[in-house]
Amino acid sequence: MKFVLPIKSQNALTIMRRLGYHPHPKNKSFIRRIGANLFPRFHVYINDNPAGLEIKMHLDQKGVCYTGQTAHSGDYEDNQALDQEKERIINFLNKQS
Repeated sequence: MKFVLPIKSQNALTIMRRLGYHPHPKNKSFIRRIGANLFPRFHVYINDNPAGLEIKMHLDQKGVCYTGQTAHSGDYEDNQALDQEKERIINFLNKQS
């Protein structure tokens, strides 16, 4: 799922931390656990966009199954949890404005 937030004045790291996300330890992305376990979790990549902050989000269902591989089980589109998280992010940022 990809969407753009019309925000230009704040630091992406600050925004994501306020939303409950933490920097991913292995790459330039952010994660937010849904429960107490490592998975499932929301995984977000952020890019600068002329219109604002572009967010690419998916739901990691489980981790990598094979050593040395990056493939994993994830939901990228048409998922109720992703839709709800997108709405949560938008609502939070609207309250901050």
